[in-house]
Amino acid sequence: MPEPAEQGQDGASGGCAPVALCPARRYGCEVKGGAAMARDEGTVFVGHSPAAGKDEELALRLANRHGLVTGATGTGKTVTLQVLAEGFARAGVPVFAADVKGDLSGIAMPGEPKDFLLKRAQEVGITYTPDSFPVIFWDLFGEKGHSVRTTISEMGPLLLAQLMELNEVQEGVLNIAFRLADERGLWLYDLKDLRAVIGFVADNAKTLTRDYGNVSAATVGAIQRQLLVLENQGADRFFGKPDLKISDLMRVDRSGYGTISVLAADKLMGSPRLYATFLLWLLSELFEDLPEVGDLDKPKLVFFFDEAHLLFDAAPKALLEKVEQVVRLIRSKGVGVYFVTQNPLDVPDSVLAQLGNRVQHALRAFTPRDQKAVRAAAETFRPNPKLDTARVITELGKGEALVSVLEGAGTPTMVERTLIAPPSARVGAITDAERAEVIARSPVRGLYDVTEDPRSAFEMLREEAEPAAQTSGPVTDAPSGPWGHVPREHAPDSRPEPTDRSAGRSPGGVPRVPRTGSARMTTTELVVRTVARSLASQVGNQLGKAILRGILGGRSR
Repeated sequence: MPEPAEQGQDGASGGCAPVALCPARRYGCEVKGGAAMARDEGTVFVGHSPAAGKDEELALRLANRHGLVTGATGTGKTVTLQVLAEGFARAGVPVFAADVKGDLSGIAMPGEPKDFLLKRAQEVGITYTPDSFPVIFWDLFGEKGHSVRTTISEMGPLLLAQLMELNEVQEGVLNIAFRLADERGLWLYDLKDLRAVIGFVADNAKTLTRDYGNVSAATVGAIQRQLLVLENQGADRFFGKPDLKISDLMRVDRSGYGTISVLAADKLMGSPRLYATFLLWLLSELFEDLPEVGDLDKPKLVFFFDEAHLLFDAAPKALLEKVEQVVRLIRSKGVGVYFVTQNPLDVPDSVLAQLGNRVQHALRAFTPRDQKAVRAAAETFRPNPKLDTARVITELGKGEALVSVLEGAGTPTMVERTLIAPPSARVGAITDAERAEVIARSPVRGLYDVTEDPRSAFEMLREEAEPAAQTSGPVTDAPSGPWGHVPREHAPDSRPEPTDRSAGRSPGGVPRVPRTGSARMTTTELVVRTVARSLASQVGNQLGKAILRGILGGRSR
C-alpha cells in the first residue's frame, strides 16, 4: 500500500488536490493564499479554536490512548463521531461504529455543499469538497446489512449471564453447563445447543449437584425462561454460524482508505442489553485475536462505542472490572476505543481515567444532577486559565465543543473552545436503495448472508442417545420431551434403586447417573450413561482438552 502522502497527488502541479480529497489534508493540510502548506501528516483534523488561533488535531500515534465524546442530545455528537471516523479512514485506519439513529449511514455517500457546511468550512479555514468512504453495513438481524453472528461458546458464560440478566446462582449453573460442554468437546453454536445442554443439566441435577454444587430445578427453569426471552428479542439470529471474522472489520481499500464498518443499531436499541453485550463481546474478541504491537504510528482499528452508558448501567462489579482491564490492555493491540455518551458521569472513573482524547459538547444544567455533571466534565480537562470551563460547557452552540487531545509523550493539551470541522460525506441517513447498492458491492457479500447449522452439541447428544436407545428396547411409543427424553410420567415400571453408594461412580471416578426406579432407562438416562462411560475413558485427558477461556469468558485463541 502506498504511503498516504503519495495518494491522490496532482501530478501536473506537484501540489495538493482539492482539500477534502487531498491526502495531506487527510493528515492535516492547510491552504492559505492558494498555496498548500504542509502540516503534521500524523494527525486527524478535529476543528479550529478561534480564541487560541490554532487547529485542534488528534495525533494518530496517540489515538490508541482512547477517547470520549459527550454532550446532550442534539448538540452534534454524531457529527463529531462522523468527522473523527472520516479522519481515521482517510489515514488508512479501519473504523467500527454503531449507527444508533440511522444518520451515520450517510458516510457512505458524498456530501452536498449546503450553506451551513460551507460556512463552517470557511470558519475553520478549509475548502469544503464532498467525499465518500468505503463502508460495510452490518446488522445483527440481517436486515440492513450483513448478518453478524457469534457462537454461544465464543461469547462465554460471563457475557451470556449479563445478557440473560442472571443472578449469581443462575450464573453458577450456566458455568456448569459450559464446563460440561468444554470437557466433552460439545460445541455450543446456537441457542438450541445451549438449551440441549441446559436440559441435560436439568435432567441430571442430583448427580451434578454432588460434583459441582447445588443445581436446583428452579434455577434451571429460570435459565430456560431467559433463553426464551432471548429468542423473543431476536438473539437467536445473533448466535450461530458462520461467525464474524475480525479480519473483515480491518480492511483497507485500494485507495488506502480504511473501511468503516457501520452497525445498524436502530432496531437493536430496542434490546439495549443485547446491544451493549454485543459490542463488549466484539471488544473482547479484538483483545483475544490481535497480537501485541505496542505503540504504532497509527492504530490498527478505532472502535466507537455509542450510547456507552448502556454498557455500564447495572453491570455487576466483576464485569466492570473486566471492562476496565480490556480497555487498559487493548491499546497495546493497536486498538483505540472511543466512548460516546451524553454525560461523563455515565462512565466509571476507572475507565474515564484511561480516555485521553476528549470532545465535550454542550451540557444543560437544569437540575442538581446536571450541575454536578457539568462540574465533573470541567474537572476532567486540563485547565485553561483563559477559559471558565464549567460556564462554557453550558454555553456551547451546536457543532461547538471543548476539545483536549494528547500531545508529545501523552500529555493532554489545555482545553479549548473549538468549532468542529464539517464532514465531507453526507450528513444524515441514506435511502434504502442506496444502502442496497452499497451492500451489493460489499467485499464480504455472500460470506455471512446464509446461516449454517453444522454438527454441534444438539446433534452430538442426540446421536449418542440413539444407539443406546436401540439396545435398551423400544421406547419410541412414549411421548418425548423437548430434548428427546421420555417424561417421567410415561416411564416404564419401576424397580428398586441400587443400595451401594459407590454405584454412583464409574471405575474411572466419573459420576454415573443412578437408576431412577424404572425397568428401562429413559432416553436421557441412556445419554448420561453413554456420556459417563466416554468421560471415564477420557478422564486422564480432560484437563488438557478443556477449552481455555479468555478475559471475558469467551474461548481464547
